Amino acid sequence: MRGRQTGDATPRRRDRAARERLERPGETLAPSAPTAARPQRHAKPKRRLPPEVLTDEEVRALLDACGRYTPVALRNRALITLMYRAGLRVSEALALQPKDVDLENGIVRVLHGKGDRYRAVGLDPGAAAVVAAWLVERGRAQRVAARANGETDPVAAAPLLCTAFGTPVTTGYVRRLMKRLGRQAGIAKRVHAHGLRHTHAAQLRSEGVDVGIISRQLGHRSLLTTIQYLDHIQPTAVVDAMKARQWSTPSQSPLETRVSP
Repeated sequence: MRGRQTGDATPRRRDRAARERLERPGETLAPSAPTAARPQRHAKPKRRLPPEVLTDEEVRALLDACGRYTPVALRNRALITLMYRAGLRVSEALALQPKDVDLENGIVRVLHGKGDRYRAVGLDPGAAAVVAAWLVERGRAQRVAARANGETDPVAAAPLLCTAFGTPVTTGYVRRLMKRLGRQAGIAKRVHAHGLRHTHAAQLRSEGVDVGIISRQLGHRSLLTTIQYLDHIQPTAVVDAMKARQWSTPSQSPLETRVSP
């Protein structure tokens, strides 16, 4: 009898101990059997839209939508020009310092490109003139800030493309700016900052510039990357091969052909 009581009491003590653990703060009772895990639903990756290359006329329309004579207009025109005519990424353009731009020799030094790599890119004289107009206005703003703040000049240590207060221009501002300028210019294509880099690469290819030079201008690590980049932007090899094929339309369809008796 005593042994039976001992055997019956053991499960009760276990249940009571389990309830006590459940009631203690910060502790939970482990499930007796593992529950089946629900299969996780992975979100579909966002579909990346193909790049849309702008024409030179469309880029000029973007520049006209910026305006011409205000400080903001001159700065934004310089920003678009650096991305369009030098093929800079938006982050590379916004990180430039005035000392990184040698307009007389047409050189732009990118100190911290993708992968923190350095490269020097070329800039044509027409584009250099647009950037020079902004540098003149920037110097005027720097002198005004120096007189207002005494020895401290917030514009002197600011990036090349900065506000009147010497603060950097953000990528979010550029993203909103490009959409607004695209609407004002009446461009039906998607207008974004990286599209100007695409346009730069496509134009260099159509002008017959060597792929190796395009690769160095864009800052790609390998030549294969540039070839894939160009084929993705402007598959000229496929288009040219198809256009070179010859096919003449028959003068009469088989249904119209009459068989003589």
